[in-house]
This record gives sequence, C-alpha cells and structure tokens, in this order.
Amino acid sequence: MRIVVHGQQAFGKAVLERLLERHENVVGVFCAPDREGRPTDPLKELALERGLPVHQPTSWKTDEAFELMRSLDPDLCVMAYVTLLVPQRVLDAPKLGTIQYHPSLLPKHRGPSSINWPIIQGETKTGITIFWPDEALDEGPILLQKEVAIGPHDTLGSLYFDHLFPMGVDAMVEAIDLVRAGNAPRMAQDDSQATYESWCRKADAQIDWQRPAAEIYNLIRGTDPQPGAWTLIDGDEVQIYDSAPSQQSAAPGTVMAVADDSFQVAAQGGSIVVKRVRPKGGKKIDAGAFAREIGLGQGTRLGA
Repeated sequence: MRIVVHGQQAFGKAVLERLLERHENVVGVFCAPDREGRPTDPLKELALERGLPVHQPTSWKTDEAFELMRSLDPDLCVMAYVTLLVPQRVLDAPKLGTIQYHPSLLPKHRGPSSINWPIIQGETKTGITIFWPDEALDEGPILLQKEVAIGPHDTLGSLYFDHLFPMGVDAMVEAIDLVRAGNAPRMAQDDSQATYESWCRKADAQIDWQRPAAEIYNLIRGTDPQPGAWTLIDGDEVQIYDSAPSQQSAAPGTVMAVADDSFQVAAQGGSIVVKRVRPKGGKKIDAGAFAREIGLGQGTRLGA
C-alpha cells in the first residue's frame, strides 16, 4: 500500500518512524513550509534523512497542490497532527482516502486547542480520534477512538506526552491496518453533541482570582506549558506553572503565605500554592526564590 504522510513536528515524526519500522511503502511526506528563524520541522528532517521526497505546499487550494498529491499515486494519506483545512478533492485523491488524528473524543472539542480545553473545563476524561476528515473542521466519520482519564494533577504537557501522543501513534498504525484489511469503520459523528473551541491564547489564560480555586487550578494545569496561565504582580506579568490546590482561603487574590519553595494565593473557596513561575522576559524559576527576589510578602494583592 502506497502511503503519504502529512503532518508536523514530533508527532508527525513519530508516526513516520513507526511506519518505516514496519517497512510501509511511504511514497511522500508533506509538512508545513519552513519559517524563517524557526528550527527545521523534525518530520522533514527525518524524511530527508531517510531519502523520502518532501513537499511543502503553501496552500492545498491550488491545482498544483492537487496534482502533486495525485502524482504520487497514493493508496492512503495519513494526516498526523495537521492544523490546515484541506480541500475535499485532495482528501479524496488517494484511492482509499485520507485518515486523520485528533486529540479529543470527537465530536467534543473540535478545534486546534483540543487538549487544553478539557482540562480547563474540569473534565475527567478525554482521548484520541482517528477519523475520515472532510472539508469542515474536525468533522467526518470516525474510524476509531481511544479514551484516557484526565488525572487530577495532569497538565497539558503530561496529558499529551504521557498519554495522547503514544496512544495516538499506536492508534494511527491500528487504523492503517484496518484500512488495509478493508474493514475500517465509518461511524458518523453526532453533531448534536459537538463542541468547538478556538485556540487557547494568552487572553484565555489570564487568572481571575475572584473565580473558584478549582477553576483557577484547572486553568493553570490546562495551559501548562502553553500558553501559560498568568497574573499581574505589582503591574508586571508573571506566568504560573507548577501549582497545587489548597482548602485554605482568604480575600481572593491575596498572598496568604510565602515559603522557601512556593507562595500561596487565595481564591474563592480555597487557594493555590504556586511552585514555579516565569516573569515576563525571564526564565522559569522556583516560586519561593522569585518571591524573595521581588519582596513578595503576605498580604500582597495579585491581579489587575
């Protein structure tokens, strides 16, 4: 079976590595165009290292891009973490179609930040979906899904790298085998259950200390490491990473205590023990050391 891999970054590289280990017939690799000042995409590096043809179209909407896909005469296109919308004629160009990885249990959390939002919203499970994409965003029939629990202390980073990443690579290989065997399901998504969120951006990650402590804790871990939850301390932006919830409370936004390795900030119905921060323009540092460096003391008010 002639396979085209379309993806990016570490996940795309991992999928390609697995396919090559299995001696799959990969006839081409597609990835995003190079960006000045940015490192080379790891997927591109691996493909070139293995002597595979690499293509980086700036758009899939052109006749040239469509003809390029057709010229490879693929049986299947494997989309490994692709954020571009691809026209239907390109998706249908391979004889057996195109399959795509998405890190949520579709139709929930359609959109580009589908790992952040379940954590931020306090959900206790998520998963991955391999589906047959169409021109709409994260729509199309489902081929297979895998569930994973969101632990009470999982962050964006731990959930992805410890669970959704390796699970997704395995699921992509499983999906390819189902397609090859001719018994890959096409289960329609239930649009009545669909949710959509856009990018989780800096504005979404600002901490409002008037909110319940549990919500603030979910926001911190759901944006760790990107885009990073943040607050204002004496008018300066400070990002908060490692943290823990506490039942102790006081006036929301008030620093309750400063310890050797942390400081504690009150919220509604509880508080947050801050363990690691990054001042604007600086590096991540121990929260206790940061507090001593700026003279942060008990009673200081955080936020706007």
